[in-house]
Amino acid sequence: MNENGFTQFSTVTVLLLLAAFYGGTYLLTLLIRKDKEDTSGFMVAGHQVGFGMGAASMTATWIWAASFYAAATSGYTYGVSGPIHYGFWGALMILFIYPFGRRFRELAPNGHTLGELIHARHGSSSQLILAGSNVLGSVISLMVNFTAAGALVSVLSPLSFETGVLVAGVGVLSYTLTSGFRASVFTDFAQLVALMAIAVVIIPAVLFAAGGPSVMVEGLSRMTDEQASLFSVDAIMNQGAPFFVAVLAYAIGNQTISQRLFAVREKNIKSTFVTATLGYGAIVIGLGMIGLMALSVGVEPINGEMNNLIPQMVSTYLSPFFVALFFVLVIGSLSSTADSDLSALSTIMMADVYGKNIAKNDPNPKIMMMVGRITMIVATVAGLIFASFSLDILVMLVFVGALWGAIVFPVIVSCFWDRVTNAAFTWSVVVAMALFCIARFELVEMTGLTVLAFEILASAGGAVVIGMMVFGFFGRAAGLVAGAITLVLMLVFATGFLRDYMVLVASLTAYGASALVCTAMTLLSKEERFDFDLIKKRVGCYDDVETDETVDMMPEGAK
Repeated sequence: MNENGFTQFSTVTVLLLLAAFYGGTYLLTLLIRKDKEDTSGFMVAGHQVGFGMGAASMTATWIWAASFYAAATSGYTYGVSGPIHYGFWGALMILFIYPFGRRFRELAPNGHTLGELIHARHGSSSQLILAGSNVLGSVISLMVNFTAAGALVSVLSPLSFETGVLVAGVGVLSYTLTSGFRASVFTDFAQLVALMAIAVVIIPAVLFAAGGPSVMVEGLSRMTDEQASLFSVDAIMNQGAPFFVAVLAYAIGNQTISQRLFAVREKNIKSTFVTATLGYGAIVIGLGMIGLMALSVGVEPINGEMNNLIPQMVSTYLSPFFVALFFVLVIGSLSSTADSDLSALSTIMMADVYGKNIAKNDPNPKIMMMVGRITMIVATVAGLIFASFSLDILVMLVFVGALWGAIVFPVIVSCFWDRVTNAAFTWSVVVAMALFCIARFELVEMTGLTVLAFEILASAGGAVVIGMMVFGFFGRAAGLVAGAITLVLMLVFATGFLRDYMVLVASLTAYGASALVCTAMTLLSKEERFDFDLIKKRVGCYDDVETDETVDMMPEGAK
C-alpha cells in the first residue's frame, strides 16, 4: 500500500505488466503484417472488415479512458441516474451514425475519410475545415488517453507520471506503425475480449466486496434528493443533455468512427453498429456503477481527485490480483482508442491533405505511406507533450464535442440536399464556432437581449438535434415535424431557463447557428444543383489512380 491506501506494485511488476500487454499486442500485429502494405489496407483494411471484427473494434474504440473515469465521476456526482446518462447517450450515438453512414457509403463506396466525400462535394476549404477539426479532436483524444496511462502508473507504482505516459505512447506507436488501421482493428478485437472478461469479473466483485446490493440500497439515505432520483433535473441539465449533444457531434465529426464506417463491408454496417451500441452501453453503465457504489458507501476521493475513484475502490475492496486485472483493463481500453486516433490522423494526412490537396488526386502510393507513418510518429510526440498539461478529461470531452457540433448539420445536409454550396458550408461552420466560443467562455455579458438571443439559437440547435435524429431513422417529413415541435417547445419552455446552463447553451448554439447560416445561404444561392453521382467518380482508390482523369475528378471549388 502507498500513503493514500492504494495497492502499490513494485516497479518490476508494473513494467512486466506493461511489457506483457504491449509486447503481446505487437506480436499479434505480426500475424497480419504484409511485406508490402498498400494504402487502402493501411487506411481502411481494404473495405473488407467483417461483422465481428467491426463491432469489436467500434466498441473498443468508443470505450476509452474517459469511459472509465468520467463514467465513475458521473455516478459519484449525480447518483442513480449518472451512469445511465453517460453510458446510454454514448451508446445511442453509435447507433445514430448508422443511417447516415449508409448514405456516406452509398455516395463514396471507395472512400477512406468523410473529408474526401466533402472534398468531392464542395472542394478544399470545406474539406480542410472538417479535417482540421478531426486533427484537433484526435490529438486531444491522444492526450487524454496518455494522461490516463500516466496517472494510473503513478498511482499504482513508484514510477512517475511521465514514465507512464511515455511507455503508453511508445507501446501504442510500436504496433500501430506496422499495419495502420488493420493493426488497430485486429488488436481491438483481442483488447475488447479482455476488457469484457475483466469488467464482468471486477464490477460484481467490487459490489459484493463492498457489502452487496443491500449496501447500495442503504446508501440512498446518504444521497441528496437529486442524487437519489432516476429523473434528476440536475443530472439531466449538467450531465445528460450536454453529453448527449457532445457525443452526437462525435458520431459525425470523429474520423475514428467514420473510418470504421468506410472499412466495414457495406452489408454489415447495420449489424456492426447495432451490436457496438449494445456492447458499449452495457460495459460503460457498469463502469459508472463503481462511482455510484463509492457514493453509496461514503467513500471520499483521495485528494478530492475524481479520477482516483475507480482505482481507489478497486484497491480498497479487492486483492492485488484484481487490481492487476484492472490495470490491464484500463491500459487496454485507452490503447485501443489511442491506436484508433493514430490511424485516423494518418488517414487524414494521407487522403485529405496529401492525396487531395498536395498531390491533387495523383498521389505516389509510397510517399502516401510515408506520410501516414510520419504522421503517427509526430502525433504520438504531440500527444505526449500535451499530456503533461493534465487537463480535465470530462471538460475536454464536452468542449471538443461541442466544437464538432458546428459541422454536424452542414456535413449531413450536404449529403442529401443538392443545393448546399461550398460557401454555405464554410461560413456556417465559422460563424457557429465563433458563437460557440462566445457563449462557452462568456466573452460578452450574458444578460438581457444578448442571453435571450443565445437561448433562441440554442432552441434552434435543440430542434436540429432532434430533427436530424428522427430524419435519419424515419425520413425527411418526420424529421421536419419533430424539429418543428422541438423548436416550439424549447422557445416556450427553455427561454429564460437555459441561461442557467451555459455549457448546454453553447453546445446547442453551435448546432443552431450552423443550421441557420447554412440554410439561409443555400436558399439565397443561385448555383446549379449538384449531381451526387460525381462523388463516386471523384473518390477512389489511391493505389490505382488514372492520372488522365485528374482534372475531371476535382470539384469546381478545388480546381
